[in-house]
Amino acid sequence: MRHPSALPLIALALSLSAQPLLAQKQPFTSDALLHIQRLGDPQISPDGKTVAFSVVTPDLARNTMAKSIWAVPISGTVAPRKLADTAERPRWSPDGKQIYFTGTQGGASQIWSIAPNGTDLRQITRLASEASGQLVSPDGKYLIVTSDVYPDCGADDSCNQRKLDEARQSKTQAHLVTSLLYRHWKSWQGETRTHILSISLADGKVVDLSPGDRVTPPFSLGGPDDYAISPDSSEVAFAQNADPNPATGTNNEIFLEPIAGGTPVKVSTSPGADNSPLYSPDGKYLAWRSQPRAGYEADKWTLVVFDRSSKRVAPLTEQIDRQIESFLWSPDSKNIFFNAMDRGLQSIQFIPATGGGARVAVSGNAVYDDMQFTADGKTLVFTRQSGSAPAEIYRAGSSGGEAIPLTHLNDALLRDYQLTDFEDFRTPGAEGTQIHSFLLKPPNFTPIRKYPVIVLIHGGPQSEWANLWHYRWNAQTFAAAGYVVVMPNPRGSIGYGQAFTDDINQDWGGKPFTDIMAVTDYVAKLPYVDPDRLTAAGGSYGGYMVDWILGHSNRFKALISHAGVYDTTADAEATEELWSDVWDFGGMPADKRDVYEKWSPSRFSKDFKTPTLVIAGELDYRVVYTQSLQLFTALQLNKVPSELLVFPDEGHWVGKPQNTLLWYKTFLDWIGTWTK
Repeated sequence: MRHPSALPLIALALSLSAQPLLAQKQPFTSDALLHIQRLGDPQISPDGKTVAFSVVTPDLARNTMAKSIWAVPISGTVAPRKLADTAERPRWSPDGKQIYFTGTQGGASQIWSIAPNGTDLRQITRLASEASGQLVSPDGKYLIVTSDVYPDCGADDSCNQRKLDEARQSKTQAHLVTSLLYRHWKSWQGETRTHILSISLADGKVVDLSPGDRVTPPFSLGGPDDYAISPDSSEVAFAQNADPNPATGTNNEIFLEPIAGGTPVKVSTSPGADNSPLYSPDGKYLAWRSQPRAGYEADKWTLVVFDRSSKRVAPLTEQIDRQIESFLWSPDSKNIFFNAMDRGLQSIQFIPATGGGARVAVSGNAVYDDMQFTADGKTLVFTRQSGSAPAEIYRAGSSGGEAIPLTHLNDALLRDYQLTDFEDFRTPGAEGTQIHSFLLKPPNFTPIRKYPVIVLIHGGPQSEWANLWHYRWNAQTFAAAGYVVVMPNPRGSIGYGQAFTDDINQDWGGKPFTDIMAVTDYVAKLPYVDPDRLTAAGGSYGGYMVDWILGHSNRFKALISHAGVYDTTADAEATEELWSDVWDFGGMPADKRDVYEKWSPSRFSKDFKTPTLVIAGELDYRVVYTQSLQLFTALQLNKVPSELLVFPDEGHWVGKPQNTLLWYKTFLDWIGTWTK
């Protein structure tokens, strides 16, 4: 076998067969969307013969998301087989005889194991504080799990059980809060904290590796696991937020601790976030993703490598002006493979661990992720998805050759529907900067017709529209209803260089608004677009931009604001992750009153005229749903045609299957009222 650094590029002959007789296929609907099986997290067996993976399938009857684990031969010659229901996160034992997984049989989250043939199901943990996120030590002697424990109990299970029983028996459900961060996304913090526990499989002894009042690992800023086990099974690396106030700081640090317990030692040095530690297979190095600036969650993620012998930390991808999303060591420890979003696409690249230039390993008009190598380094397994195809699992030989799909779980369903590939275009935005956008045409498109348009505005604000399969804002579903769908990536978007991402800071309604309107102007002039039937919709920051458009443009026939920021000051003082507002606006409202006032859509409510649908979830602690109530009140008082859709059981995102169906129906009904 050739050394990976000398490998030719892995050819991706991913020929997606042309769809004959497109006119006979059905338009893709939200009902079809909720029958898609969502694949991910492939894990290769130690002998390299089998891939275990997770599947999530909407269960409309129960209004839940059903989770299961499956296995498929890496040869691809046999269809995948389901191994266990109510299960996720498969992880192989070192001898390949068991697959450990997180299961919720009985309603509690615990660690289970099952044989690769689907027999010998066993419950491994029975913690009162529950368990998830398992890793298996390379020697097979330990499990590392996360568990929500009471800080003064730690790994004492009887203590946790007693306190949990007391809480369940309490006649009151009040929250007494003494510090930030007291709630997150859609859950209150409560008295427990997530900790990392080490469990000896020989005698069941449990050790708390992260005692104290800190949530460990910290709330995710995206990317892979925030903990890992060394190849010799002696040590655990994990991330922990070291800021005095975790609501205002992103200073996650990397700590090392003996797997059987001991004193954590900090090894990271950046004032920004350090996350996703991963040991090299030879045990000489520890790599992680690092951000240089404190408090900035959208700062560029760079790979750094820590020499465990010399204790030296060295940056590896400083010269790559893209965010490192996830990464994987090559089996010989000489290269690191990584993902980076670039102009809406995500390839697999690799770079020598000692430094040098990066090379592309896998690329195409899609998004590639979830990389795994066989132990001999001869085969790479990954997921591939695009705007016209949900994720499936592929393999490719490291010496070149065709990429082979290992799964086809959605083929039978999708062959009945017409799915269209994303197109892309560029047009000058603010200050003449080129703005990249995706465009999707409706089924049975004909250039002699004039189509209405939906401009989708992404959240974040530091995020992006990519050529991937989206479940909450599925462009195929909107296009199937007869619309040209446009997805611009304005200032703040990721994949166009860090300066482009930074350019939204303290300018929420400035250059990004100009960028979006420039894209709208471009689309309005397309020969198949009706310029009098333009609409726009967005969620989170996208909802903010819709609220901003309300007071600054009458170009659109209708608007939809989902969980949008309406009053910037009120939002900053009610949200949970304060670091976002502190960075994006230069401080809290008391420090930067002029900036908050300048960019608050609420100041322009007297100018609202466009019919608007407002959507919110009552469990949204990121953009508190009262922001949407305020917007709806302003619209109603201004006698602007408007509707309000509120989900009592949803947070920032709508996730339950029946709620999702209602969301899509209400969305399309509203747009159709003003464009059809």
